[in-house]
Amino acid sequence: MKIIFNRLLLSAAVMLLALGTALAGPAPRLVSLSGTISEIVCALGKQSQLVGVDVTSTYPAALEKLPKVGHSRNISAEGVLALTPTLVVGTTESLKPEVAEQLKAAGVKVQLFKQEYSVAGTAKLVNEVAAAFGASAQAPAVIKQLNADLAKVKKPATAPKVLFIYARGSGTMMVAGTGTQAAKIIELAGGKNAVTDFADFKPLTAEALVTANPDVLLLFDSGLASLGGKAGLLQVPGIAQTTAGKTGRVIEMDGQLLTGFGPRLGQATAELAGKLK
Repeated sequence: MKIIFNRLLLSAAVMLLALGTALAGPAPRLVSLSGTISEIVCALGKQSQLVGVDVTSTYPAALEKLPKVGHSRNISAEGVLALTPTLVVGTTESLKPEVAEQLKAAGVKVQLFKQEYSVAGTAKLVNEVAAAFGASAQAPAVIKQLNADLAKVKKPATAPKVLFIYARGSGTMMVAGTGTQAAKIIELAGGKNAVTDFADFKPLTAEALVTANPDVLLLFDSGLASLGGKAGLLQVPGIAQTTAGKTGRVIEMDGQLLTGFGPRLGQATAELAGKLK
């Protein structure tokens, strides 16, 4: 009788577990089209829901194993839909409206978050993503760590003029103006953006370089590599005539870390501030 009773209990437990799984529905299948959103999702403990990411989703390292759907500038609805997502997330700048409409027409939910490039904006984004994923209880710990990292930042005594150059080989070189992620992180780290007369990005020219005359040149590590390293950068017309070119002050950093404005914003600011000294 005892054996039969135990078997009945086991059968009942299995049935309840199966019922609970059925009621909960299939696990969410998430595709992220923003490295920053991907990083926040992981920091909130929801990494297991990710089935695909864009090429900017490089941190944490485990994301490298996931299927890539391209870069925000060339993502196609077909590539995303091939991963059969139930939800696609990104920022308002990371997905073209026409692609978003194609995804919605296919029955996939799309949620885009507006990103503000500031400390307060980053904390707000963490809270918004947490709310969307039912992880609001985890958000305070992420923000607490962000603030702790920022508290460790030691800015240079004198603010150097820093010029950020976006490079993809010598044929594609742009400089960052006001309002860009690069300008914001430079300011947070205690520097001054060398460009103040235009917003967004503009093509790099020798004349613009001489006019800006930066003390420091800042690039993504991948961008500097595309130019052949520091030696290649110094061969770009106008670079050698700047203060930075004459002194050889060139800083390279991981692109997503430097301009992602995600949970590692404090770490990025501290690293840049240290290199600006």
